Amino acid sequence: QVQLVESGGGVVQPGGSLRLSCAASGLSLDDYTIGWFRQAPGKEREGISCIMSGGTTTFYTDSAKGRFTISRDVAKNTVYLQMSSLRPEDTAVYHCAAERTNVRAMCTPPYGIGYWGQGTQVTVSS
Repeated sequence: QVQLVESGGGVVQPGGSLRLSCAASGLSLDDYTIGWFRQAPGKEREGISCIMSGGTTTFYTDSAKGRFTISRDVAKNTVYLQMSSLRPEDTAVYHCAAERTNVRAMCTPPYGIGYWGQGTQVTVSS
């Protein structure tokens, strides 16, 4: 049974940083591409960053470029999203997801992803 559990969200001031974690079970990071997505109230789900199975390729959408970094720890079967220079518009529920696909297909609509985590809330506010 595949399970994805996000953690690390919270309240942070503008300009601050957070590191989100996505702990995966029931699958191997060498077989699945893992992605981070977010959804703000009243808005559609948005792809942020994805890392290819095997860890050799990463993808960032415009929202993440230059501020967010995706990485993984195979020993812990966990994928991280390091977020810096956070802005109020980054406020959202952040989800991780897993699928056997390439990073661009995963991170851009229509996504077509099989496994989702429950999400972790990130609030950027002064």
